[in-house]
Amino acid sequence: MSGPTRTPPVGFPLEDEAVPAIDHADLLLVRLPFVQPFSISSATWTCKEALLLRLEGSGVTAWGECVADPDPFYAPETTTSARHLITEFLLPLVEPGVTLGEIDRRFGRVRGNRMAKATVENALVDLVAKARGVPLHALLGGTLRKVPSGISIGLQETPADLVREVAAAVGKRYHRVKVKVKKGKDVDFVAAVRDRFPDLPLMADANGDYTLEDAPHLARLDAYGLTMIEQPLSYADIHQHAILARELKTPLCLDESIHDLADFEAALALGACRVLNLKQGRVGGLLESLRILRHAAERGVPVWSGGMDETGIGRAVNIHLQTVDGFTLPGDTSETARYFHEDLVDPPVVLDEEGTVDVPPGAGFGAVVVPERLERLTLRVERLR
Repeated sequence: MSGPTRTPPVGFPLEDEAVPAIDHADLLLVRLPFVQPFSISSATWTCKEALLLRLEGSGVTAWGECVADPDPFYAPETTTSARHLITEFLLPLVEPGVTLGEIDRRFGRVRGNRMAKATVENALVDLVAKARGVPLHALLGGTLRKVPSGISIGLQETPADLVREVAAAVGKRYHRVKVKVKKGKDVDFVAAVRDRFPDLPLMADANGDYTLEDAPHLARLDAYGLTMIEQPLSYADIHQHAILARELKTPLCLDESIHDLADFEAALALGACRVLNLKQGRVGGLLESLRILRHAAERGVPVWSGGMDETGIGRAVNIHLQTVDGFTLPGDTSETARYFHEDLVDPPVVLDEEGTVDVPPGAGFGAVVVPERLERLTLRVERLR
């Protein structure tokens, strides 16, 4: 857990940073097999298929990772739709010498598609940082420190299976455990974990599998001292979560419903959430994340950084972001070996004995893309400019 919250920066001087000239821009589609399938209420994935943007300029190579999946079962955006938006609408708006703030304003002309926007913005911020020779967290206004790590455990077949997975996470000293739930795999599963680990910081994530009619059933989870219940209702809803929040003692956390600062402001005004899962790759990137983080800090709302099974590129960006004041709960920044036998980057994310991870050293997001692995795991490369 972090110390007292201080108001983080709103994006300055990050917004004033000028974009260097870009010599080459490439889109790469990569596929990394998971160590084991990962299941939520709406889908199961056996691999991570990610769209990457590579920018070369000023003698450095920068990267951005799109958090969209190849399918639309978790979010409306996909790797295919993001490729179209990046190629036809977003990259044409990027010109050398234009500030990141101006790029952000230009991207505002494009409705939605925030995962695609974050891909380009992340790559541009990484390019700026590497061109200046500074780590990403320095541009974000963060403080170099170890980052406490939490873990997200996918749906399991039986309560005993879930307890076994949680026990392994506790053995690794994760600071917080999140378990996926859905109808038919919820109360008994949570009860089994709580019985085995009465003091564990524990939360349940439903990924929108319930409706308001399930409120009495969800209220049964109040008995287990959960830190929060995440996104129990529709991925697009705020209003009904506000109604449900009045029926439960356990705080509600919103995830998929929050796409930008305006959504977060609406959710707070309606009382729809008391905790926020901030995923920078979902809200449009780092600038919007800083705005949301500041708003949360001003209102005393707990925030944690969610993960989307990113490769080491996106994972490193999330780690750097968590050095900014305002993150008050451990994020979903599990170590690399939990997800991939082989990642694209070195060094891998590794938990220390205190359940924390190091910020990758070096300029930009820090981790180094290994060419041999990249070539082996790449499905397609497309040069854009």
